Amino acid sequence: MKKWTVTRVLFTFSFVLFFACTNSKTEPLATASNTATPATANAKNNFGGFESQVKWGESIVKNAGCNDCHTPKKMGPNGPEDDMNLLLSGHPAQMPPPDFDAKEAAKKGLIVTQSFTSWTGPWGTTYAVNLTSDASGIGGWKEEQFIKALHERKWMGLDNTRPLMPPMSLMPATKMNDDELKAIFAYLKTTTPVKNIAPQAVLLPPPAAKS
Repeated sequence: MKKWTVTRVLFTFSFVLFFACTNSKTEPLATASNTATPATANAKNNFGGFESQVKWGESIVKNAGCNDCHTPKKMGPNGPEDDMNLLLSGHPAQMPPPDFDAKEAAKKGLIVTQSFTSWTGPWGTTYAVNLTSDASGIGGWKEEQFIKALHERKWMGLDNTRPLMPPMSLMPATKMNDDELKAIFAYLKTTTPVKNIAPQAVLLPPPAAKS
């Protein structure tokens, strides 16, 4: 009888010890679940510290000043401000052209802007295009087309087209690397579609070189 009692005690003790050891081994796993997994950490490393390519692209667009030209303005309490209902939709198609003589601008070397979405200078008049996901924007664009447009400064990223003109040809986006441009493109594809076909640029002949 005593042997049986001792055996039961030893068995019970062994079981409790085993359970405690097992529980102590699994406890760190529960703690680890509250931290970033290697996959999440790698994703953030790949996306500029953001959890996704789209979030990275959104941050670049905001910080690179894309809204400055591509988002129409409305009058606010402190002057012109971005019209967020028309986010990145470009120069409004219904807005009349700027009342300014582009040829006079060319003579004087002036650069003027209309609502910050249209620019007139010695090159002529250019309009900020629609960057939303609508078909009138970049809805039908391919990623490689977007990269080509900026890296090679080609209108719409197509061969045998005119070069990008100011101010876009001078923007920081033309110097960004492929990963940054891919992130921007991924974000633009998620934007609210706004139907708007910006006017075509009206370009002047290049000024004659001075002898």
